[in-house]
Formats: sequence, C-alpha cells, structure tokens
Amino acid sequence: MPDQEPYEPERAIAGTGMGGTMDLGASEAVTLEKAPGPDGGGPQDKPRSLWSDAWHDLRRNPVFIISALVILFLIVISIWPSLIASGNPLKCDLAKAQEGSQPGHPFGFNGQGCDVYTRTVYGARTSVAVGVLATLGVAVLGSVLGGLAGFFGGAGDSVLSRITDIFFAIPVVLGGLVLLSVITSNTVWPVIGFIVLLGWPQISRIARGSVITAKQNDYVQAARALGASNSRLLLRHIAPNAVAPVIVVATIALGTYISLEATLSFLGVGLKPPSVSWGIDISAAAPYVRNAPHALLWPSGALAVTVLAFIMLGDAVRDALDPKLR
Repeated sequence: MPDQEPYEPERAIAGTGMGGTMDLGASEAVTLEKAPGPDGGGPQDKPRSLWSDAWHDLRRNPVFIISALVILFLIVISIWPSLIASGNPLKCDLAKAQEGSQPGHPFGFNGQGCDVYTRTVYGARTSVAVGVLATLGVAVLGSVLGGLAGFFGGAGDSVLSRITDIFFAIPVVLGGLVLLSVITSNTVWPVIGFIVLLGWPQISRIARGSVITAKQNDYVQAARALGASNSRLLLRHIAPNAVAPVIVVATIALGTYISLEATLSFLGVGLKPPSVSWGIDISAAAPYVRNAPHALLWPSGALAVTVLAFIMLGDAVRDALDPKLR
C-alpha cells in the first residue's frame, strides 16, 4: 500500500455539499470561502439596485451619450445664449432681407432682415423651457392622479378612467386652436398649461398600471401585514418601484411637447411675435422658401435635432430600466 500522507494540523475539514467531508489545506479552505464573483468582487458584495444597474448600462450606451451631450448643449445655450450668439434676435435690417451667409452671420437673414443664426440660438430657450416645464407638470399631475387611482381603486379609479377617455378623444392640434385662440397672453405659460391639460392622461394611465402591478408584490403585502400605513406603502415601497415607466414615457414625450409648441406657434395660436421661437421663424420663412431656403432650413433643423435627441434619450433610458430588454 502506498504511504499515507501524514496528518498536518493546518489542514481543515470542509463539507462537500452532499453530506460528506473532504480534507483541505488551510489556504484552499480560505480560497473557497472567499471565491470571487463573476465581476471580481466577493460574495459579500451588495447587489446593485435597479437605478445603479441602469446607470451602469447607460454609461456604456453610445446613443445615451450622444443624446445627453446634445441635450446638455441645448440647456447651456438656453440659459446663456450669449455664449455663442452675441447679436440681438429682435434687431432686424430690411436692407438685408433674405440675404445669404455673410461674415458674422453664418445662417444669413430672414424675410425681415433678422439674423437667422441669432434667432435660432435664442429660439432654443423657448423650446427647451416649454418642453421641460410641460413635462414636469404632466409627470407630476399624471403620476399623482394615476398612482392614487391605482392604489385605492374603487369608484375613484372608475371615474378617473372615464375622464381620461374623454381627454384622449380630444384632438390635440384642434384643441390648441380652440383653446389658445382666445388667450391674448404672449408668454409661454398658456402653451405649457394647454400641454399639461391634454398630456396628463397618458402619464396617468402608465402610473396607474405600474402602481397596480407594484402593490401586488410580496414585499408590499408583507409591509401591509406589519401595519404600514397607506402613505408609507405608497412613498417607500410602491412609488420607487413604479416610477421607472413614468420616467421613460415622460422623457420621450418631452420631445413631442417641443414639437407641439412649434406646431402651435406655426399655426399662430402658440407664441406670437415679438417672442423668439422656432415655430414662429418656420412660419415666417415658409412663404418665401424658394427665394431664401436658409431661413427655413436652420430653425427646422434645430427643431428636428432637439426632438430627435430627447426621443433617443428616452429610448436609451427605456432599454436601461426594462429588465426584459437585457
């Protein structure tokens, strides 16, 4: 018989997981206890939450990076347009009407002799302000109403569902023509109020469905059994797990709201001169597009890029927050 290996005190007895044991050296036992995970961390590492996992994916998504940089640039020039445009968007010279690109005026002049470049830069302020403020209003109002209806149910849920059906039946552009045509204010607030009025039902439906799904989870039922109040259930357990779809839809809708503001301004019921808006400039340049196409193309291109950036951002956020798409 072969010589048996002498017993060494530094060796340990380790379980095999099948009810038996096997001899291991001390270094081998330590290795099993502290085996690294697939990402190099130990088994004691805390699992990432939905939000940290989503941010981990977004940082590696080129669509998110490109759209975020474009949106960041738009926000900066909306707050400080003078950083890249030193002119006055309301200063016009009829002697230069419809002239093309010149030194210091790369986009040329529109039909009133106004610098197209300066007006395009300053127009971003209006579009971004309307889009962001309208989205915040829609998200807050729709989330609160839809979340409460989905949580409590009953008659309130039925009434809210019928109200949202009524709002869904209203054509957006036609409703804007009717409601905004009787308002004489020349600020962005009537347009924002109109978008919130007709935009909240969509977010409400999304929030209602998310809350109904989240409140059926086991951890919510356990918290309810332990005596948690309705406010605690909503704010601590349901809302953090139901808000992801609302964020995705609101981000995509932001670009739509910017486009809607431009459409209403183009039709003459949104913002009106002397306000600076891409929709106003597109409307003013449309009649002489053959003679001065640059006056139409630049504000139209800025509007298209802005809407596309927000839609791309929303798609990237959706892909990161939806576990089924991974």
